[in-house]
Amino acid sequence: MAYKHDYDKILTRLSYILSRLNDGEALSVKDLAKEFNTSERTVQRDFNERLVSFPIFQDGKKWKMQEGFRVEKTKSLEDEIVLDIIEKITEGIGGKFASKSHKLLSKIKNQDFNPIYAKLNIEDISDKFGEIQIIEGAIKAKKEIECSYDDERHDIFKVALKPLKIVNFEGFWYLVALQDDVLKKYYLKNISNVKATDTAFSTDAKLENLLDSSISVWFQKDVEPFEVKIYANKIAAKYFQRRPLPTQSIESLHKDGTMEFVVKITHEMEILPIIKYWLPHMRVIEPEWIQEMIDEDINWYLNNQT
Repeated sequence: MAYKHDYDKILTRLSYILSRLNDGEALSVKDLAKEFNTSERTVQRDFNERLVSFPIFQDGKKWKMQEGFRVEKTKSLEDEIVLDIIEKITEGIGGKFASKSHKLLSKIKNQDFNPIYAKLNIEDISDKFGEIQIIEGAIKAKKEIECSYDDERHDIFKVALKPLKIVNFEGFWYLVALQDDVLKKYYLKNISNVKATDTAFSTDAKLENLLDSSISVWFQKDVEPFEVKIYANKIAAKYFQRRPLPTQSIESLHKDGTMEFVVKITHEMEILPIIKYWLPHMRVIEPEWIQEMIDEDINWYLNNQT
């Protein structure tokens, strides 16, 4: 069935996907990417992050709504879904950002009850609205900015940057930018005195794809991605089926609930904290040197307890 939606709009895409899941369909990332004329990474991020509050799960290469759950259909299903998602995300950020968004949403919503609950531990950056506005404009116009940066050693210096994205990793906000064509990440709350310039710059699709597929702030530019094969027991496996990592692909699922999956990374620190968090329920199969790093850290920890 053809829909006259603007598939490039994130919120329209989310409500469309959820509506089809609600109708009992099983959806593949590949097919949706073609239908929306976007990348598979973008659609995968929809499932992994933007729709995580809904009772959906990954079954092989298809996404489904859990049995026994349905989102009540109304005449304004899409609008209700969109507003509920926005409200819960902004509540997780807190501060002035949450209060301002709540006031705006209350003017639109017809009811106060929200059946969606999302607990997001995201730092409040409402005190940076002025800087963010300038940076956002520069990103859209592809213009360089000048700013001051506190490197947390109490050494504040001025820098000229080509801003690419404002991103959030593990609840913390960063500006991803090029400085002299070197990709760097700047902690957003340490940026001040932002000024827009008239100096234009350009980026390539490869860099955009790198940002889309990044797992953490440790991702690297000009580094060939490499694969890490991971074993997860049944305790960890179900969580990585529900919320796969951006570059994750499942290699095998077993009857006992265990699985092996592969992720592509550009730096070992993209995956090391994740593996350590899930110990003893996960381990690295390949490459062996990453598992050896984990073993060394565990041994050091055990040998230095008092």
